[in-house]
Amino acid sequence: MKQIVLAYVLVTLVLVALLSVFSYGYGAGYVYLYWRDWQLQTNIWVLLILLMLISLVVQLIWAMLKRYLSREQRKQAAVFDFQHLHPYEQMAVIWLLDAAREQDAFIRQVFNQSGLLKAVIHSRLSLMQQDYPVALQMLNQSKAMAFELAELQRIEIYLAQQQPEKALTHLEFLNGHQLSPWLKDVKQAYEQRLTALWGEFALQYPWLYLRATQYGHLGLDSKQLWLEQILQHFEQATPEALQDLKQRYCNLSGQIFTQPYAIKVLWLKVLVRLSDMGEQQEHLAVHLLSEQFHQDVFYLWFQQQLLKPVPDYLKIEDYLNQWEQQYPALPVLSFAKWHILEATGRHDDAAQLLDLYPEHILMNYLRIKSALKDQPHLQQQLNLVFENNSHFMKIKI
Repeated sequence: MKQIVLAYVLVTLVLVALLSVFSYGYGAGYVYLYWRDWQLQTNIWVLLILLMLISLVVQLIWAMLKRYLSREQRKQAAVFDFQHLHPYEQMAVIWLLDAAREQDAFIRQVFNQSGLLKAVIHSRLSLMQQDYPVALQMLNQSKAMAFELAELQRIEIYLAQQQPEKALTHLEFLNGHQLSPWLKDVKQAYEQRLTALWGEFALQYPWLYLRATQYGHLGLDSKQLWLEQILQHFEQATPEALQDLKQRYCNLSGQIFTQPYAIKVLWLKVLVRLSDMGEQQEHLAVHLLSEQFHQDVFYLWFQQQLLKPVPDYLKIEDYLNQWEQQYPALPVLSFAKWHILEATGRHDDAAQLLDLYPEHILMNYLRIKSALKDQPHLQQQLNLVFENNSHFMKIKI
């Protein structure tokens, strides 16, 4: 349809140019049409425009009618051979069946006619066959207009070849690259694909990801998995990687507090393992506990407070009182408060807490410990049993 209109525009311009030349010095002429009771008196220019418009309308109506009849005919036609399908229908079947590997030759044949996508598609098919050198070679022959598509595929090949340095270089370049105008209609899909590749890179090379100069673009699932990878392989980190991790947290600290709760908890567990990050750990833990009570987060915060060279018991007690009002009837808060009262010499108040929560294991531990306070060797054995509990805290009192 668009081609028909463009063709008529081109023909009209040519005719206008010719008439302008032949009419030069003679005027626009005179045309008189008479048919039955109808008559038209005009000039050659108006007649030309009228004829072109009538011809265009007839042509468009015929094209739409032909397309409609063809579509209706195809709806009713019985298909007995894959080759009888229209090429776009064949491609749709291959896409629906995920049969690109089986139909490699057919896809290559279809896209051989595409000057824009031929090299990219051939490279993709080679990548699916794990023929990485050929896939890269085909990308080198791709058109400049298909640059972004070729780069996305190049990154995927580098990841498959386990060449993280090259993959990171191209990821960072694409991240700051302005998208070509012809891809703006699929900008969201392009950005999602780029984000997915960042996620793949971060999960395959969690420590190398810290060397990226651009960050903060991982999807939520990828962020969580990346932090889990960091925690899982923390012992393998070099001093430089740990320093990069500290710097990454400091750079992202403004964004971290707006992340989902699970991601913030993982960051807290990372901070616990990093040296010289006590202030950041405490700040994040207090934020998490103010937002939602999480027992593991509380243990990490409480342990950090008590293991300080000089614990600030009044500050700890203020937080405990605040959280008791916000989250009533939590035995773990009474457990923590008992230690604070004992440490500050308020033994009678601490003893009153022992009457609470008779069925809770932590409070049972305190009751037994209090009863054995004059028998250090039994207290030591009790501590050994308690330390085997998964929620054991190193309490320096």
